[in-house]
Amino acid sequence: MKWLRLLFIVWFFTPILSSANGYPDDDLAVRQVIQNYLDGTSNADPTLIKSAFHPQAQLLLNHSKKSFWQVSASEYASWFSKKSKSRDGYLLSLKVDGDTAVARAKITTYEPVKQYVDQFLLKRFDDKWLIVSKTASHIETEENKKQLKLAAGKRVLFIASSADFHGDSKLATGTSFSELVHAYDVFIKAGYQVDFVTPKGGQLPLAYINTSDPMHRKYIYDRDFMYALANTAKPEQIDASQYLAVHYVGGGNAMYQVAENKVLQKISMQVYEQNQGIVSSVCHGTAGIVNLRLSNGEYLVSGKTISGYPIAFEKTDAAYYQEFPFEIETLIKQRGGAFKYGERNQSYVEIDGRVITGTNFQSSQAVAEAMVDALNKL
Repeated sequence: MKWLRLLFIVWFFTPILSSANGYPDDDLAVRQVIQNYLDGTSNADPTLIKSAFHPQAQLLLNHSKKSFWQVSASEYASWFSKKSKSRDGYLLSLKVDGDTAVARAKITTYEPVKQYVDQFLLKRFDDKWLIVSKTASHIETEENKKQLKLAAGKRVLFIASSADFHGDSKLATGTSFSELVHAYDVFIKAGYQVDFVTPKGGQLPLAYINTSDPMHRKYIYDRDFMYALANTAKPEQIDASQYLAVHYVGGGNAMYQVAENKVLQKISMQVYEQNQGIVSSVCHGTAGIVNLRLSNGEYLVSGKTISGYPIAFEKTDAAYYQEFPFEIETLIKQRGGAFKYGERNQSYVEIDGRVITGTNFQSSQAVAEAMVDALNKL
């Protein structure tokens, strides 16, 4: 069972991706320094930018006429005086080794459209972490500039479960790797930022990994992606105002912890009602939307056509099924929704306004593509 062996490997090695030597305070401190840099450059705050750098820090930047262009942190910060948001950025990965750390962030500018990967070297001075050097790689192409402009400032939040087991049993479960990677790949190629949240935060339990699948193989060895899965946010850390879509990812564990989480419910409904954004789900991820209520008290699914993993596809006599707290299909119908699904092992998507849902893991790519199409029009 190749996927079972790899599941063990991912669970065993994932902590290495988050904080190298077990210094959670250092990890948080370095994250804050990088966030100060990102916020400072996004919001044109030279003081905040300078606070992230050591006074003697040097930046090696790109220049069309200079092969080696080095500037001071102070000079660099002085360039950000225009009080308008013209760029976004987010942390890709981080590794702390004692009193040094390396970090990577993706930066997108919009006037003109350009994309970079910034790489940072940081050092701890007494109790304070500071950036001592930074460089950047130019990564956008002429082909994706139009898409990057359409995606400017638009973020998608993946919601998944922290559950390792089915209910109170010892039956292992996790989030479907296929549903993660096939959707994530669509959003990243379209220029969107994707963040991850789970009820408990931290490491995301994974299941159904198959390295014979090219998309699985691509992402299981992608350090930025795996870092994100090892360091998911807690619901309380999410600023819902920043998102135009939430996407509930499936896998057996999606039946637990998510649907009843009040903070996750609040996030999703703020995205849907206040931000006029999209709520989406795929397969067992649809369990996460059954309790969502509009501000008028009605269930989100009431009067809508919803898809998800149907009872007909379940092994209803299996031990895992006996642990399920509810049946997705039954609850959707009880709450006024119409439940539809496609053929087994075939992609099937339902689009009902700003609610987009899919039947199974084979639907993940199509659901994401439908979301991108809708998001590009917002």
